[in-house]
Amino acid sequence: MKAVLLDAATLGEGIDFEPIRALVDELDIFELTSPEQCRARLEGARIALTNKVVLDAELIDALPDLELICVMATGTNNIDTAAAERRGITVRNVTAYGTESVAQHTLMLMLALAARLPRYQRDLADGAWQRSDIFCRLDHPTLQLAGKTLVIVGSGELGSAVAKLAQAFGMQVVFAARPGHEDNDERPALASLLPTLDVLSLHCPLTETTRGLIDAEALNAMKPEALMINCARGGIIDEAAALDALRDGRLGGLAVDTLPVEPPRDGHALLEALAEPLNLIVTPHNAWISPEARQRIVSLTADNIHAWNA
Repeated sequence: MKAVLLDAATLGEGIDFEPIRALVDELDIFELTSPEQCRARLEGARIALTNKVVLDAELIDALPDLELICVMATGTNNIDTAAAERRGITVRNVTAYGTESVAQHTLMLMLALAARLPRYQRDLADGAWQRSDIFCRLDHPTLQLAGKTLVIVGSGELGSAVAKLAQAFGMQVVFAARPGHEDNDERPALASLLPTLDVLSLHCPLTETTRGLIDAEALNAMKPEALMINCARGGIIDEAAALDALRDGRLGGLAVDTLPVEPPRDGHALLEALAEPLNLIVTPHNAWISPEARQRIVSLTADNIHAWNA
């Protein structure tokens, strides 16, 4: 039984693939694979392993030996699942591999925004503390999290883990109703929570009902000192509107770990705005990358192979 991993580089260095190797007769590992290389590399393979490499209908139909596609991530949008189903090919993904890592990253962003860290770091680089008449700097009032209200969109494993950490800081946590399903959800609608929240953290998937969920209207409903964190997917917030609100003082802080196009080879307004004196943080979609989380992807993928072949 031959398996081929197309993009091992997306999991980084130091990953042990032995849990997968032990389940197959042959495991070919490629760091990266271009679309033009896919067919030749997958020739004769019963199992295709991919994180972000696209397996479209044309490619799937050209691989008569393929029986299992293992996506080494949660999202399966890079797989033509309809074509796979038509061919009788099983598609499996992995979930909940980076819960602790993403929750930790989210709290890091929240704490940094609350402390106005981006602005104070810029002040230090500009020599403001060195020129100060008193022993400290008081230019940017910080936000004490204890007693503040955190609204979370997405009550799955990630949202629940973030809630637990936030409660340790004395925050009041409220989960918003699932977007698009408010009528059948006992939790309050997000729109009703926007005027009173202090921090908004997004942990929901990108769907037609969540695309542009936080737009200019939603931002205008929030308190001007509110903080917003997106560790979900780019496109859930209107980044241009959020940047305008931040510049105008209608948003207290913004931190994102995702952008609509990744990597952002053509740039993005938020990246350009990092040069401005704003309470803004952008991280390169790396909330999930702790070594423990990356190794767990391999373990869960091995579980998928074992269950399929049992």
